[in-house]
Amino acid sequence: MRSHGPMLAAVVLLAGCSLLRQSGHCDLAAANAVSAGEGCAQAWMDRSLHLNDILTVGTHNSYKQAIHPKILAAIAAKSAPLAAALDYTHPPLNEELDDGARALELDVVYDPLGGRFAHPVGVQLSGEALSSNYVAAMSRPGFKVMHVPDIDFHSSCLTFVDCLSIIRTWSKAHPRHIPILITLNAKDDKTQVPGGAELLKFDEAAYDALDGEIASVFPRRELITPDDVQGRYPTLREAVLKQGWPTLGEARGKFLFALDEPPEKVAVYRGKRRSLEGRMMFVNTDENSPAAAYLTLNEIPADAARIAAAVKAGFLVRTRADADTVEARKNDSSRREGAFASGAQVVSTDYRHPDIRFGPYEARLPGDVIALCNPQRTPERCAATPIEP
Repeated sequence: MRSHGPMLAAVVLLAGCSLLRQSGHCDLAAANAVSAGEGCAQAWMDRSLHLNDILTVGTHNSYKQAIHPKILAAIAAKSAPLAAALDYTHPPLNEELDDGARALELDVVYDPLGGRFAHPVGVQLSGEALSSNYVAAMSRPGFKVMHVPDIDFHSSCLTFVDCLSIIRTWSKAHPRHIPILITLNAKDDKTQVPGGAELLKFDEAAYDALDGEIASVFPRRELITPDDVQGRYPTLREAVLKQGWPTLGEARGKFLFALDEPPEKVAVYRGKRRSLEGRMMFVNTDENSPAAAYLTLNEIPADAARIAAAVKAGFLVRTRADADTVEARKNDSSRREGAFASGAQVVSTDYRHPDIRFGPYEARLPGDVIALCNPQRTPERCAATPIEP
C-alpha cells in the first residue's frame, strides 16, 4: 500500500460503520457490527450510491507519447519551461485502464478531408521515419488525436475513432467498471510552428461530426448523455440539482463525455439549445448555466472551496493533482492531497506511476484502490469499502 500521509484521512473519512445483511438485503449498521461481506457491499453501493458519489484518479492527455529528443532540445533552446512542461508520456490507453485509470483525456483536431496532419514538419528536425501505418491513419478523413501538431504529435492511438475503439474493447472485457469520464479538448488554435498545419476551427458542423464519431463507436446503451440526466426537467442544471445522476449500478460499464473548453467554444457546441438537448457531451460551464452539470476546476488550492460547494450541490467536477511536470520534479504532494480532499470526483494526473528521472511523485488512491466514496458526499455510507477495489 502506498502511503499518502494526511490525504488518507481526508479521503476515506472512516466512520466505523459496517455492512450487515438485514431482511434479505444489504444495509448500513452501527459501528463495530459484523461485516456482511464484499458481495453485499457492492450490491448496496450499486443501489444506493450515484455516479457523482465517487472519487477516482484519471490521466491528463492520456494518449500522449514522448516528444522526440531532438525536437524537445530545440524547444528547450528557446524556452526551457515549455520544454519541461512537454516532457511526459503515458502508456497505451488499455494499459492505463488496466492500471485503474477511470478518466481519460483526448485532444482532437479537425480533419474532415484527411491528410492535414500526415506529414508533420517536426520530422525534418528529428530525422525520424514515419511508418506507413502512421501516414495511412493520418490520411483518412476524421478527427485525429495529438497534443501539439507538428512537434508533439506522437500518440498511442492516432485517430479519435481508433482511441475510442480501444477504450470500448477494454470496457467489454471489464463490464463492471465504474463509469468512465472522457474529457475532450477541441484544438483549433493558430499554429506557432513555421510551415506547420493550419488547424481548422470547430464550428457547429465540426462538433456535429465529433458527436457522430462518438456514436459510431459507442452504442447509445453504453453512454450517459445530457439527455439521460436531464430527463423531463426543463434544464440539465435543474435535473442535476433536484434529481441527480444515475445510480452507480445503472452507470457501471458506461461512459460519459465532456467538452472541456472555454465559454465561447462551448457556446458553439450548445448552439440555440436550452441545455444540451441531443448532444453527446456534457460541457465545462459555470454553476448557473442551464447546461450546468460538469465543471473543470483545475487550480488547487484556489478552486478548493468552489469545488467542495459544487460537489455538495450535485455537480460533477474534474481537477488536477499536478501540471506541467512541476510537482513531479519537486516531489511536491500538496496539490495532489488538496485535490483528493476537495471532493472533485475525478482527479487527473500525469503520474499514476513515478517518472524515475524525477523522483517518487505519483498520484494514486490509498491502497491502490480504483475508486472510493467521495469525501464531500457522506463518505461514511461506503463503510470504508472501495467502490472499485
